[in-house]
Amino acid sequence: MKLIKSISVIAVICACVAALSANAATIPAGTTITVSTVSLVTSQQAVGSTFEAKIAKGAGVLKAGTKAFGKVSSSRRNPRKSEPLSVELISVEVNGRRVSVKTNTVEPHGPPQTARQAHYGHTAGTTVVNPKTTLQFQLLQPVTL
Repeated sequence: MKLIKSISVIAVICACVAALSANAATIPAGTTITVSTVSLVTSQQAVGSTFEAKIAKGAGVLKAGTKAFGKVSSSRRNPRKSEPLSVELISVEVNGRRVSVKTNTVEPHGPPQTARQAHYGHTAGTTVVNPKTTLQFQLLQPVTL
C-alpha cells in the first residue's frame, strides 16, 4: 500500500514538473527589448540605483506592459570619476516573479555639449531621462521564463 502511495506522489510531482516545463519559454540572446521608463532617471543618481520601466513592444513571450527593472551603470554623481549616464536592464517580472536578465548598457542622450567639453570628454549638465522615455536594450544571454 505504501508503495502505491509513493508511486502516486512521484507521478503527481513529475506531472507538475512537466507542466511547468511546457509553459517555460526561452528568449534568445540578441533579442531587442524596448522599454518605456516609469520612473525618472538622472546622471546625478548613484551607480547601482534602480529604476522601473515597462515593456513597450512585446518581445516574444514578454507582453507589452510587463514590468521591467534597470539600474544605473555609470553616472556623474562622483565628481572624481564623472562618466556619462548609462543604464541596463536587470530583471523582468513574469507571473509575479522577477527573472534576471543581462543586457547591454545604453547611454540616453542628454543636453548638448560645447565643443571644448566634447574635446575633453566631459558631458554638459545633468542628463535627465523622463518617465515614458523609450529605450532599447539587447539581451546578452538567453532568458528562460
